[in-house]
Amino acid sequence: MNFLRNHWYDIAGVFGFITLGLVFIFLHALSHYQLLMWLSLISLFFHQFEEYRVAGTFPGMINRVMFHSDLPDRYPLNSNTSLIINVFIGWAIYLLAAIGGERYIWLGMASILISLGNIIAHTFIFNIKGRTLYNAGLATCLLFFVPCVYFFFKIIHNDGLATTSNYLIGIPLGIIINIFGVFKLITWLADKNTKFTFKNRQLLACDRKS
Repeated sequence: MNFLRNHWYDIAGVFGFITLGLVFIFLHALSHYQLLMWLSLISLFFHQFEEYRVAGTFPGMINRVMFHSDLPDRYPLNSNTSLIINVFIGWAIYLLAAIGGERYIWLGMASILISLGNIIAHTFIFNIKGRTLYNAGLATCLLFFVPCVYFFFKIIHNDGLATTSNYLIGIPLGIIINIFGVFKLITWLADKNTKFTFKNRQLLACDRKS
């Protein structure tokens, strides 16, 4: 479990490339909507890889910038909470949305609203709070999440895929997950004495131990 806790984001990067290859192989069998949902899942994998490995400083940024923590390596976000949010919630929702395809438009809509929440947070909230132009995760938001959100609503509108019930379920569900499945979960599972800490490289430069 410790290996998964410390390397789930590396696995996400590998899964991203594998899924991209599979999508290319089976491209002819996918509808526009199915293709979009699989690309959305791939975007999530690469986004997490940027946050925790490539730039890697997302945990430190959240704890220091958003929560003004004096223990940015573990509070309020810790590595166990991060695993729960990103893998057990994030992977599950995006994967089910891709597998379900047009049968579960409401779930796809919820997942897209999670992507939209990430776009807003990384583009505006994190940069304004941190007084920065870049934060870990911003690049994949702009390169991948933005097109996915745009083409999702374009496809379901042009192809007439979404019913009223899809909107009535999908939009509230997406908002609920953004609030309670991400932000609130961080505070609910916060523990200053947790042993599930982040690595030194995942903190902001000002908080790293020499």
